[in-house]
Amino acid sequence: MIEIDTHVTADRSPHDVFRYIADFSTCEQWDPAVYRAEKLTPGSPAAGTEFRVIVSFGARRKTLRYRIDTLQPGRRIDLVGRGAGIKTFETLTVSAEDGGARSRIDYQGHFSLRGPLARARSVIAPIMRRMVPRAARGLADALEIRTETPRQGWLSYAADRSILPGEALYTDRGYFAMRDRSHSEFMDGKRVVITGATGGIGRAIAAEYARLGAHVTLVGRDTDRLAAAASHVRGFAGAAPDAVDVVEADLSSIAAMRRAAATIAQDAPKIDVLVNNVGALFDEYGVTEDGIERTVAINLVAPFVLTESLLEPLHAAGGRVVNMASGGMYAVGLDIDALAPLPSNYGGLKAYARAKRALVALTAHWARRYGDEGIVFNAMHPGWVDTPGVEKSLPRFHLLMRPVLRDARMGADTALWLGAARAAGGLNGAFVFDRKPRPTALVPGTRVKPSQAQSLYGWLRNTTGLTLHGLG
Repeated sequence: MIEIDTHVTADRSPHDVFRYIADFSTCEQWDPAVYRAEKLTPGSPAAGTEFRVIVSFGARRKTLRYRIDTLQPGRRIDLVGRGAGIKTFETLTVSAEDGGARSRIDYQGHFSLRGPLARARSVIAPIMRRMVPRAARGLADALEIRTETPRQGWLSYAADRSILPGEALYTDRGYFAMRDRSHSEFMDGKRVVITGATGGIGRAIAAEYARLGAHVTLVGRDTDRLAAAASHVRGFAGAAPDAVDVVEADLSSIAAMRRAAATIAQDAPKIDVLVNNVGALFDEYGVTEDGIERTVAINLVAPFVLTESLLEPLHAAGGRVVNMASGGMYAVGLDIDALAPLPSNYGGLKAYARAKRALVALTAHWARRYGDEGIVFNAMHPGWVDTPGVEKSLPRFHLLMRPVLRDARMGADTALWLGAARAAGGLNGAFVFDRKPRPTALVPGTRVKPSQAQSLYGWLRNTTGLTLHGLG
């Protein structure tokens, strides 16, 4: 039996601390040894809730299945973990300090080893005695609320400009290289709207916002998939049925997006976060009912219509807009004429890159135009993520890179951070990757001037027929 006791203090209330650790799958955010953790039992954590935790031991990974044995709300959680050759009994206890302004977190762990692990006890025990205090310190760090606006460090600056090393950071290796991967700033009473939320990154974004306590609205075109996504989000977050709702809309249709915006605004006079996550890549040329090429309609026009139509509730909340872009935009500049391609010169990847380049330029323009109104606009890159869309649209890339692609929750990280974190509020207009501002142009001739972005804004207004409003 290996026994380990340790404790840390955190500058958060016991209520917040316990709420964060009771969903033990958050251990992946604060324990450096945890590769991935997942809550297996839908609903709020309670006695009997189970988790799958993948722990890294050097170059090897071991899967443990944890179960909450007992849970004293706001006070204590007892966990039993089992894996090949190991059984654990772990207790986390939270108590108030400084009149409740701070919390003490006590950890007690008892580890029983069997078989080969037992024979290697003399090696494993010292490793575990180092790992547990590191995890405790990581927990205290994860609970810290940061207010300083992040800046890009010189190493990532150099990597971005060297292209290939920078692209290596788009994999899961880049995600795990982040110093902070925590989400502990709760969003009770906040309203979040997410497009393209029926699967992949969008569904993961919605689930994480709901776990932080936000009321989440999922926007998509498929009734059955919306219902399934809403059920998943509720189960993941332990959210109440009325904390997750859906709005059905064809995101390729201007009229449908305007109707969706009207429905959302009627129900939500204040919107704290709008995530324009929807994205689509088409191998073949096609146009929508509005006569717009499909890639441009979904990746650019839909975010434009929804955002412009929801500016008043965003303004009322001092809200944030997060636009999902792509690293593919680095290969192209802003070409407004190319946003209406002919069938003869259409290429799916290039059309997608151009639409995302335009979305990044539009984001910066919105920040300049509406920044004084208290709305924060950011575009972001999720990294290379293993989603059904990538597998379908880029099968060769997916086959080659799959071992190092990020999963959907890794891809969702920056979108969640941009909407929830206080520190992100100072990044208005920035293009963000892994919680740091990044350059928008790496290839000569691709930098977008403000005047070009203004022309793009005018083109979008003319294309959509949206009228000017009182903001900006």
